[in-house]
Amino acid sequence: MCNKKLFLVVNVDWAFLTFRLPIARAALEEGYKVTIITKNSGKRKEIESYGLNFIDVPFDRSGTNPFHEIKCIFRLSRLYRKNSPDIIHHITLKASLLGSIAAKLSGQKQVVNAISGWGYNFVEGRDGIKQKILKWLMKFAFKSKSFHFIFQNPDDVKQFSAYRFVRDRHIHLIKGSGVDLSEFTFEQENVKNKVRLILPARMLKDKGIVEFIRAAKTIKKRVFDKAEFILVGDCDTLNLAGIPETELKTMLDVPYIQWIGFQRNIFQIMREADIIVLPSYREGLPKSLIEACAVGRPIITTDTQGCRECVLDEWNGYLVPVKDTEILSQKMELLINDPDKRKIMGKNSRLLAEREFSIDKVIEAHLAIYDAIIHNS
Repeated sequence: MCNKKLFLVVNVDWAFLTFRLPIARAALEEGYKVTIITKNSGKRKEIESYGLNFIDVPFDRSGTNPFHEIKCIFRLSRLYRKNSPDIIHHITLKASLLGSIAAKLSGQKQVVNAISGWGYNFVEGRDGIKQKILKWLMKFAFKSKSFHFIFQNPDDVKQFSAYRFVRDRHIHLIKGSGVDLSEFTFEQENVKNKVRLILPARMLKDKGIVEFIRAAKTIKKRVFDKAEFILVGDCDTLNLAGIPETELKTMLDVPYIQWIGFQRNIFQIMREADIIVLPSYREGLPKSLIEACAVGRPIITTDTQGCRECVLDEWNGYLVPVKDTEILSQKMELLINDPDKRKIMGKNSRLLAEREFSIDKVIEAHLAIYDAIIHNS
């Protein structure tokens, strides 16, 4: 038992539960004293029920108030100085930026920054003053001889390595947050009246929501009697790319195109689907797609960072150009009309999940990084 202190710092409590709980529980089993530092949106008791400590820091996900961000940096710095954790693991770009500055102010060197995606400001075409300031802050926060970084796809590794903030051996590739293959089991496609295409994501423009709806409407006359399109996910008003609920509802075509909001039992949603679609503009590595692979569903997604890691084109799905509604609609219609191809691609998706996305592999990789840091400190 190592009896070392591990801090996991993340923007909001529900994100920790969704993406990082298995890693925290595995660290507990290895003897770490684990503390979760995050914004309490009502999940504190659930997190503490796993034997994890909890410290509430009111992160602002929208990041529009610089004075609030500075307050968070100094709050983190005081916590780091007071508790002297053996490892500080920041999760998401924002937590990594604020937390890395706080770590430098408090003299903490044993830092892991997990950047699951570059976020709104790094989508192609956004390169204004805000992006320039953000890149300067990254250089200030991340340049270090001791910090480690985790990315979820090779494109992000390559991009970050080019900045020369840290040694290449301190940059790690771990493909996604993993999926429990015993929970997300392989399921044969259900026989029903209509082929069900599902887009599981927050209702953000950058997730390709608009393109999904337009593509569905493009082929409506030909597939109306045999297909249905369902959006699954909540509206995120704190995200700059968020689609307001009132606007989203005007875009729908019920019952052909529906929005059912956030659903807790995503496994049930996946097993009732026939095709998973995510026309995102850019990702780290979307959890929804690795879950789709585990359940054994064909996938249509974009040929862009993160998304392309989940699909081998024409093997377990199709890769389409970003924002290309025409090709997206063509691939949708192709799979709607070909049940045999859906079956073959679904089986291949499961094989990919077993090879690449098991939660056990993700946990093992994280613990190996922690162990290397502890033994080299």
